Amino acid sequence: MSASIAPVRSRTASAQSLSSWVRTRLDTLPTWAAVAIFVVMVVYGEVAYGRIVQMNTVTNLLINNAPLIIIAVGMTFVIITGGIDLSVGAVIALTSVSGVMLINAGWNDWVVVALMILMGSTFGLMSGVLVQYFSVQPFIATLAMMFLARGLASMLSTVPERLPDNASMSLLATKFKIIDGPKVNDFVITPGVIIAIIVVLGAWFVLHRTRMGRTVYAIGGSEQSALLMGLPVHRTKMWVYVISGSLSGLAAVVYTSRLGIAQNITGIGWELDAIAATVIGGTLLTGGVGYVFGSVIGALVLGLMNVLITRDGGVSPAATTIITGGILLIFVLLQRAVYARQRE
Repeated sequence: MSASIAPVRSRTASAQSLSSWVRTRLDTLPTWAAVAIFVVMVVYGEVAYGRIVQMNTVTNLLINNAPLIIIAVGMTFVIITGGIDLSVGAVIALTSVSGVMLINAGWNDWVVVALMILMGSTFGLMSGVLVQYFSVQPFIATLAMMFLARGLASMLSTVPERLPDNASMSLLATKFKIIDGPKVNDFVITPGVIIAIIVVLGAWFVLHRTRMGRTVYAIGGSEQSALLMGLPVHRTKMWVYVISGSLSGLAAVVYTSRLGIAQNITGIGWELDAIAATVIGGTLLTGGVGYVFGSVIGALVLGLMNVLITRDGGVSPAATTIITGGILLIFVLLQRAVYARQRE
């Protein structure tokens, strides 16, 4: 009898252990779901259209989505604290137009790059001040900054501004061959992609290896508790918006260097793409949970979706918005289910 009971107890203990392991990692479920969706999209694309699993597709995916990855990282900081930043697209437009106009006026390219990032930081700082010291809701504060930046960009120019052919900023879009594949199937990389990778690694380090990162998560979990613990809540909330604004300026640099054109309509809807990438990657909209690498996966999911729609040819580009909304809705519902399960 005892011999037959022992295996049953062992299986029960194993099941309980597995259940406990799953419960403690429920907050990572949306991120793994995003990874699964990305893999399914890759497999579907390869079966349906072919030439998806190859080096030049990966290259184009990284190069085209480097700006989105950068602003999604900034959005991750903001959303983890329970906030939101709707100004990123407009800030990209303003900094891009301003930067190209300054370069055309004879300013040094690298000084202009620094000014573009600083301009983004300034808008982030203004959003942080409104949120922290004037108790304005993040949605309203960043919406005001969005209208301000978009209006200033339209005042500066209503026609496309082009970088000079010899602009040093264009070096950030220079392609370096890493792997020499057959025919045109090469793996290449640009300084813009390297910048995006550095941003991702730096953000991961800040969020998971510094006191500021722990404070960011604590604010999202419970701001009052974070204050009672003596954490620098006010300073950290200011910093997350400054980081988001700065990365918007940096994304504008990477984007402008690749296209060579700046317009006042640049970045329309990018804030929604950044939010979608962040949420798809597992960052909880109510704050307290979020992963930088998850946001990168979310950005790549959106980028690959555009590739598949382009390859199909029969799907209207307008459907991209509908599909993005559907995916976002699924992940929001998944987050709610996970959150409810954790409360139990």
